[in-house]
Amino acid sequence: MKDKNRSLVKNIFMAVFAAGAMMSCSTMGSTASKVGAAQMNIQNTQWTLADNVKGKKPTMVIETGKLNGNGGCNNYFGEVVTDAATGTFTANNLGSTKMACDNMETERSFMNMLSEANNYVVKGNMLELYKGKLLLLKFNKL
Repeated sequence: MKDKNRSLVKNIFMAVFAAGAMMSCSTMGSTASKVGAAQMNIQNTQWTLADNVKGKKPTMVIETGKLNGNGGCNNYFGEVVTDAATGTFTANNLGSTKMACDNMETERSFMNMLSEANNYVVKGNMLELYKGKLLLLKFNKL
């Protein structure tokens, strides 16, 4: 039964992100021009994942040169390089605690997308992380 539930959670998570990616492609007109452009400085800010996921929502705290938060189960940490003038975002040397939880696939996907992000766009109280012009993650400001 646990394998069936894990498979269901994985399928739901992947469907949510696939739908988000498709929606981002269809609404890219106004956002596409902002990717790679000057953005608000995101140093010393805190964020929570905007998407609905089962269990604890992933969080992200950006400090000068440092990144940490919770991936939905484990606490993570690493280095971050951001450039407000160009809207670039790079997470490096990510590590985390090693607890096992029910939503490990959600956490693995979150961490993979976080490490692939190379651009960011700030829209009010929302932070979007992109790989090129493909939207990967959306966060709400805490």
